[in-house]
Amino acid sequence: MRRYCISFFDGVDENILDIFLSILGIVISWLYFTILESSELQATIGKRIMKTKVVDMNGNRISFGKANIRYWSKLISAVVLLIGYIMIAFTPKKQGLHDMIAGTLVIKDTQI
Repeated sequence: MRRYCISFFDGVDENILDIFLSILGIVISWLYFTILESSELQATIGKRIMKTKVVDMNGNRISFGKANIRYWSKLISAVVLLIGYIMIAFTPKKQGLHDMIAGTLVIKDTQI
């Protein structure tokens, strides 16, 4: 019985740690994308390497709120077989579903 209790409590501790680390990972990812895409850089490190940036439909820098909408909308883009991402290849402005929801574009950055 003692070993069962030990295993039970260790399992609970491990699950709590897993949940905490998962939440921490989500928060770090969210902050990474929303802060960098709404910053003066208008891009994550990967977008900078590829010489692109995120803008609103008028070509202006996006707000933190719009970057937040874009980030969470990526979940919708990914839900059904990544259709929201596949759309990028077939839409006139190369927008994913998350870009359409947030009113954003990813464009070539000519100043890099």
